[in-house]
Amino acid sequence: MATDELVRWMIDVERRLIALKAFKDRPVVKASEVAESSGRSIQNISHALNEMEKRGLIEGVMPDKHSWKKYILTDAGQKVLDELENRKLLR
Repeated sequence: MATDELVRWMIDVERRLIALKAFKDRPVVKASEVAESSGRSIQNISHALNEMEKRGLIEGVMPDKHSWKKYILTDAGQKVLDELENRKLLR
């Protein structure tokens, strides 16, 4: 999927933007940390992270682990983050 398509997909749902924005501040992200800092539920943020992982924007650090997963940005995820920042679409 092209970066422009991924940007449009990201901005369609606020929880995705919240989850992606967390990667600006830290290289490794956990759903519980994002939920706590954003006031969203862990389930809401976990859903966003799972969606992003399926699109190849992030990947699990320990892919076999199913709970309390940690994620890092992929190159595609970094491009989308950069593009959203360039367009001033991340608050």
